[in-house]
Amino acid sequence: MPRPCRSPAYEDPVAALAAAAELLAVLHARGQDGVTPAVSPSQLRALLAVEGAEGVNLRTLSTVLGSGPPSVTRLCDRLEAMGLLTRSPHPSKRREVEVRLTPRGRALLEERRAIHRRELTAVLGRMAPEAVEALVTGLEALREAAAEAHPAEVAAVAEETSVTEGGGPVPVRPPGMTDSLSS
Repeated sequence: MPRPCRSPAYEDPVAALAAAAELLAVLHARGQDGVTPAVSPSQLRALLAVEGAEGVNLRTLSTVLGSGPPSVTRLCDRLEAMGLLTRSPHPSKRREVEVRLTPRGRALLEERRAIHRRELTAVLGRMAPEAVEALVTGLEALREAAAEAHPAEVAAVAEETSVTEGGGPVPVRPPGMTDSLSS
């Protein structure tokens, strides 16, 4: 029987998590219209993959993206034409081509991250500090459980999403809230 004053989603953690994931996707997309150049979700995935493995070759990038080499080549053609990445011959393996982000590609990813942080900070700022702490605790438990089930994938995501400023992780907390969970 559902508890009073709680949404039905609270009684079904899977539904609550699915709803939160959909909300995060909406927040993730907010404000992206002003980011130039505009990139598709597949182009963004490619840029993030290249950022996570600078100098990756096209075959490895194809595997990471789960696409065939011809599709990834065309995707890289478009990203290179937009000035977001470069391809160059591997220094010691003649037949391999390395893919790297350009400064413009890095700036685009940083701009998108800044928008995401602002959106999330605004939402978290509307929450009570104890609710934010409970959310962070729950997300840490979710990450740990996912790492047990899928260690390689979670490790790769952790590397791709660790955003640093001044050498440390950027906290996604409302201004003025202390980081009592890390002590």
